[in-house]
Amino acid sequence: MNNLECYDFQPELGSFHDEILQSLAQSKKAIAPKFFYDKRGSELFERICELEEYYPTRTEIALLKTHSQEIAQLIGKGSLLIEYGSGSSTKVRILLEALQEPVGYMPIDISQEHMVQASAELAQSYSELDVIAVCADYTQDFQLPPYSKKPVNKKLIFFPGSTIGNLDPTQALHLLKQSASLLDTGDGMLIGVDLKKDPAILNAAYNDALGVTAEFNLNLLERINKELNANFDLANFRHWAFYNEEYSRIEMHLISLKEQTVAIAQIPFHFHEGETIHTESSYKYSIEEFQELADRAGFDAPQVWTDANHLFSLHYLMVR
Repeated sequence: MNNLECYDFQPELGSFHDEILQSLAQSKKAIAPKFFYDKRGSELFERICELEEYYPTRTEIALLKTHSQEIAQLIGKGSLLIEYGSGSSTKVRILLEALQEPVGYMPIDISQEHMVQASAELAQSYSELDVIAVCADYTQDFQLPPYSKKPVNKKLIFFPGSTIGNLDPTQALHLLKQSASLLDTGDGMLIGVDLKKDPAILNAAYNDALGVTAEFNLNLLERINKELNANFDLANFRHWAFYNEEYSRIEMHLISLKEQTVAIAQIPFHFHEGETIHTESSYKYSIEEFQELADRAGFDAPQVWTDANHLFSLHYLMVR
């Protein structure tokens, strides 16, 4: 396809190896959630998004559909749309249908195989749109690849799915500052942010009755087994997720069900019964808290949309 090009800035396998070994050597074992998303993990996350208990995806999609024309007016003609964590591209198609003559779409995702497939499908659907697929870790500092095929009137970073909540507030501020550095004054960022709410709703969303979230969490160990020559026995670990009110975050852990030793690349790691690997945090914000964070990163916050039940928010930010 003439309208599809790919850039591979994917971290080396050694980086995955080194990060996992360092993470599990800590007194409080933890693994960054970005490593969930191998091919199987990406597929499982798409299933999570369809679950009855998991409200964020359908709520955000409804907000995008309801307000897409208003968003398109804010962005204007001739935009370059940059998406962090492109996934299956379901949400971005809603935007692309509404935008006025967008010139390009640049998905940025760490899961290369999954992203390239989704990008190829999207490039085929929108033959007039340049698709520039970038395999990179957007949580780290990076530069956008050059784009000069068509004039760009405005750049917009699209960061849906409340993924900003997977970062602690200090990391979230860094990502917002890094995003602002990729943009020019007047450029925008459209970002989904999960709101504070009844903990019962949150606990149900991360402990679904079908056990898909548990399978997603445990797949992280399966990935380490496959890619790093490890011998985790998945039957000896259990998914555990709960709302930590003190920090306003959901925590996901893998809890060891017995005293055991696991080898990763021939290096032993000991687990006590009840010891956990902290695999994800999902911070929840009030609208005011998130806008204050955006302000510190150099953004104004001219518009925010929420659903009637105040479950989820969609913020349009603009670089000062």
